[in-house]
Amino acid sequence: MRVIARDGSAETEIARSRFVCTVARVADVGAAQDVIDRVRRAGPDATHHCTALRIGDPGTGDLTARSSDDGEPSGTAGVPMLEVLTRRGLTDVVAVVSRWFGGTKLGAGGLVRAYSGALTAALDTVGELRRVRHRELLLAVGHDRAGRLEHDLRHSPYRLCDVTHGTDVTLTVAVAEPETGAFADWLAEHTGGGVEALDAGPRDLYLP
Repeated sequence: MRVIARDGSAETEIARSRFVCTVARVADVGAAQDVIDRVRRAGPDATHHCTALRIGDPGTGDLTARSSDDGEPSGTAGVPMLEVLTRRGLTDVVAVVSRWFGGTKLGAGGLVRAYSGALTAALDTVGELRRVRHRELLLAVGHDRAGRLEHDLRHSPYRLCDVTHGTDVTLTVAVAEPETGAFADWLAEHTGGGVEALDAGPRDLYLP
C-alpha cells in the first residue's frame, strides 16, 4: 500500500476560481472527518469543500472509499478526486479541495480537470511512501551477548527498532511479514539457536 509522505496543501487558480487542496494521512474514517471539519472551519467563505478518501487495512485487505461533490454538479469533483487517489494506489488519505468561485463557470469537463488537477498538485507536493506490514519481534539476550547480536542486526537486512536494557537486553526487530521464516533461519545461524523471537504483533513501517 502507498501513503502520502506528509500532510500538506497546494493552491491552483483557474478562470479566477481559487482551488486549495488539503491532504492528510488518516487511520480511519473518524480521523478523516476531523480533517474535513477542520478545513471547513478554516474556510467558511469557500463556495465548496469537495472530498475524497481511501482507507485500507493491510491485514485484511479491506478498503473504504468515499467522495463528495459538496454541491458541485454530480460526478465533477469528488469522483475525479477519488479516481486520482485510486490511480496512485494511495490509502490512509483524505483530500479536501476548497473552491472559491471566481465568477466564470467551468463546465463539467473543466470542473473535473480543476478538481483532479488540484489534488494532483497537492500529492506531488507532499510525496509518497510505501506502507509495509511487518511483525514486531522481541529478542531477549544476556548482556554478554547483546553487543554482538546488535552489531549483526545493524548489518543485516532486518530493521533494529529499539534496544532496552534491563535484567536482560531486549532487541526489538521489525521484519516484513513474508520474511519471518528467513529471519528465523538468520537468528538461529547468528545465535546458535539460543535465542527465540517473541512475536509482539503487527507493525506498519513507512518506507521510500
